[in-house]
Amino acid sequence: MPMQLLTLQEELYTNIIADGRYLLYLEGLRNTLFMALGGVIIGTVIGVLIAIIKVYAAENKGLAPLNWLANVYIGLIRGTPVVVQLMIFYYVVFASADDTWAIPVAMLSFGINSGAYVAEIIRAGILSVDRGQTEAGRSLGLSQNVTMRYIVLPQAVKNILPALFNEFIALVKETSVAPMIAVRELTMVSTVIKSRTFNAYVPLLAVAAIYLVIVLGLTALQKKMEGRLRVSDQR
Repeated sequence: MPMQLLTLQEELYTNIIADGRYLLYLEGLRNTLFMALGGVIIGTVIGVLIAIIKVYAAENKGLAPLNWLANVYIGLIRGTPVVVQLMIFYYVVFASADDTWAIPVAMLSFGINSGAYVAEIIRAGILSVDRGQTEAGRSLGLSQNVTMRYIVLPQAVKNILPALFNEFIALVKETSVAPMIAVRELTMVSTVIKSRTFNAYVPLLAVAAIYLVIVLGLTALQKKMEGRLRVSDQR
């Protein structure tokens, strides 16, 4: 048993500490979080715009062309794998870009992918708000845009917060396909270290543990925010 424990300690040291390999993990973690955070920001902006277009189009036939484009966008994004979209963006759309653009391109691709899902989440949240809220805002002389911004959307956010957090968590894990365009994120780091130490399980378990900590941290933050929103509702 002592011999096995010593061997495990040596493996952990070799695959995580030796030759500054922990710096590779930190680099991979930074790139993963950078792509996920940038992707969720882009996705949220796109999602809000698409959701509002679809909601307004239900009452305004003049927005039918925009609604059609929104449906095509959502259908294409949700109907194709994220890894295929990533490769199309990098090798086709931005084919002339050099390797330094890999992370920004990945961030944009993940954001556009996330936007299709966020749009449906936000649209469902908007529709879940009682129509009387909109009518009350309009009766007070507020415009449709102001009513949407200050009355409907704030209430919708409370309803869709869990789904938005779940989308962010899913996006963090989806960044594991970024090595397809040579981005050194967490999954690729495990492969790099495995090629140097000829050990497969320690790098993979270390990366899995990092992902688990990120997800558990985001889940705890989600529960805390939901708790604060419930408290504000009771005031």
